[in-house]
Amino acid sequence: MSGPSSYRFSQRLSHVPTSFLGELFRVSSQPDLISFAGGLPDAGLFDVEGIRVAAEEVFAQEGKAALQYTTTDGYLPLRTYIASRYRSRLGLFADPADIQIVNGSQQCLDLIAKIFVDPGDHVLIERPGYLGAIEAFSYYEPVFDPVQPLDGLIGPDPDSVRKLVTDSNPVLWYGIPNSQNPSGMTWSPGIRREIADMLDGTGTLLYEDDAFGELFFDGRPREPVKKWLSHQTIMTGSFSKTISPGLRCGWIWAPHPVIEEFNKAKQAADLHSNLLSQMILTRYLETTDIDLRIRETARVYEERCHLMEEIIDDRFPVGTHRTSPDGGMFLMVTLPPGISSMDVFSQGISKKVAVMPGSPFYVDGGGGNTIRLNFSAVSLDQISEGLERLLQVIKSLQ
Repeated sequence: MSGPSSYRFSQRLSHVPTSFLGELFRVSSQPDLISFAGGLPDAGLFDVEGIRVAAEEVFAQEGKAALQYTTTDGYLPLRTYIASRYRSRLGLFADPADIQIVNGSQQCLDLIAKIFVDPGDHVLIERPGYLGAIEAFSYYEPVFDPVQPLDGLIGPDPDSVRKLVTDSNPVLWYGIPNSQNPSGMTWSPGIRREIADMLDGTGTLLYEDDAFGELFFDGRPREPVKKWLSHQTIMTGSFSKTISPGLRCGWIWAPHPVIEEFNKAKQAADLHSNLLSQMILTRYLETTDIDLRIRETARVYEERCHLMEEIIDDRFPVGTHRTSPDGGMFLMVTLPPGISSMDVFSQGISKKVAVMPGSPFYVDGGGGNTIRLNFSAVSLDQISEGLERLLQVIKSLQ
């Protein structure tokens, strides 16, 4: 029995950039390789015992319900918890009816693009922008407009935003105001308010990704743009960075008309998110001092970040520049003039150190002299040794 002479894949696949992640995962599996290239939280900080106890209690008390189908919008006690946390942390009123549980906040990128983006629509994205968003949105054939950062990387340049909103009438603007991936930078309070005022009343919806908002090193929450632009802002969050990515549990909070359409798209995609994970997570949150655990995680990440910064500042060649994160999991390095990030990546593998080249984060072809470094998933000893290996690679390319 013979198969088709060729497979008739959809035209939209031609608009999706080749993912660098497959190559990254392939090389990162090498033994003795120190990887700064991924985006993983530290598995050593997962509360395995606490989650195990929560799972046992769910099975003992609600096992049959936990193994059944559920509604598309998600487990109500978990949505209620999320709404309550918005009130307690940020002083924002969130109705659980306007919150929907998803299979990790990454799913929101696909479904929001599905319900808002037609081929040729303009979508704003930070420069550099999150690679996962670029790849997810690309399936729906938008025109990406990169938003330039301000000098000092304290947020997007309002003049750049104003011009793009006026000239392109974008349907959507995707951004990460807190500890951005890949740069690690955070929008200033003034920029947040100015952006909200600028977008108010336009046809542009703001997609505010808050994946890292609880991981500030100082433990102080930052006011979201949604505070001043609630009717025009989608906000997403995730338990992947604070509890466990393996639970695949995130959420979207959006104006009710958006949630209604989002619900239809999600129902068509997967009926509902994993109910068992939702119930275990809810039980865990009800019985754990989650703030204490998050503070400890942020403290560990801060120590690792500062060591990485110190080594780069003290040891790396003149012309090397880095960002200065206030939290999260990443910082970004600009290499000395004339050095290609792809050369650093390929040469680094031979020296048993992996970095993420910056170019995939730039929709306009930039970033060829930048690399993203992850500090959350490596120990202090690995940071010291890995950066020494990276330094030797950079010196060899000068």
